[in-house]
Amino acid sequence: MGIFSSARERRLWLWVLAVVALIFASLGFSGRLVDLLNDDNAGAAAFSVALLLVAATVLTDGLQTRPTRVEVAVAFGVAAVMLMVFLRLTLAERSHLIEYGVLGVFIHAALTERAERGRRMPWPAALAILAAAAIGVIDEAIQLALPHRVFDPIDMLFNTLAAGSSVAAGLVLARVRRSVRV
Repeated sequence: MGIFSSARERRLWLWVLAVVALIFASLGFSGRLVDLLNDDNAGAAAFSVALLLVAATVLTDGLQTRPTRVEVAVAFGVAAVMLMVFLRLTLAERSHLIEYGVLGVFIHAALTERAERGRRMPWPAALAILAAAAIGVIDEAIQLALPHRVFDPIDMLFNTLAAGSSVAAGLVLARVRRSVRV
């Protein structure tokens, strides 16, 4: 048996790797990017696009087929809560939620795919959150060596909360899907 349980799992892990690479690659220029996006129009546009992409990621993971009305209502409720949380945060905090929210969803999808293919995988959601949190710790540790960056334990908490909330949103949508379909 190979490392991956399916071609889909392999693709999902490649997406995880791509997201992690982008997070780490952004460490060198993210300060300048935040300065650029602090302009109201640019920041609002970038945030809107990123928020839509995160919502699409969570919805795609939680709803694998055409949703029912109840599922659409729950999805809108989850999206409204996420939007209200995002609006209360600074641009830097939002970026953590977006980056690690997507990372958490992809890790969870890969672990769930592995479990569904018969591989032993206890608590894929918890493992996904822990894995994303570990990547967040590495992210902050790298910043210790960068002169223009600051190690911030609060960022590690934000990263964990972002992964946890996106995985939880996907689980809620999947649970609603199962309860409506039964």
